[in-house]
Amino acid sequence: MGIKKKLGMGIASAALGISLVSGGTFAYFSDTAEADNTFAAGTLDLSVDPEVIINVDNLRPGDYEFRTFYLENNGSLDISEVLLNTSYEVTDAEGNNTDDFGKHIRVNFLENYDKSEGDKYNDIIYSTTLYELQNMAPDAVAKNVLGFENEPGGLPTGSSDTMYVQFEFVDNGESQNQFQGDELKLNWSFEAR
Repeated sequence: MGIKKKLGMGIASAALGISLVSGGTFAYFSDTAEADNTFAAGTLDLSVDPEVIINVDNLRPGDYEFRTFYLENNGSLDISEVLLNTSYEVTDAEGNNTDDFGKHIRVNFLENYDKSEGDKYNDIIYSTTLYELQNMAPDAVAKNVLGFENEPGGLPTGSSDTMYVQFEFVDNGESQNQFQGDELKLNWSFEAR
């Protein structure tokens, strides 16, 4: 072996020795920790009690009906608003209607009692017909009166709001014979958000 090869092997051996010595003498402490995470979505569970708010027969112009019902939050999340969506279907008994029966049924008020203040009523709806109400989506748990008594707007988990409503078959002072025997099926859908 030549001197160049011996010198090269010596340098390579020295480099390997230095790396083994320094690697063997270098030490550090270490530790690890793990975190297991879960994302679970909450639930919105709104119910209406009773489910049938109004069911009346033999209405005549000028009659009105008063009802009480409850909106309940049975979910795990607070509800910030409950939109009231209205639709209805009219069955024309005689096939002679020239007008929409829903224009003659008026909601005189829909009040959220839990959001009222003393003598100030928290009206969600005040005097509108079912026909007009189809194009609205009022918030049934909003607080529409100023004041600090009672509840703020919304419907917290595990709570309920007491609702009062009055429906009237409006007597318009004219013949309403076309509505004799007719039936109006009202659907109120409460949409929690």
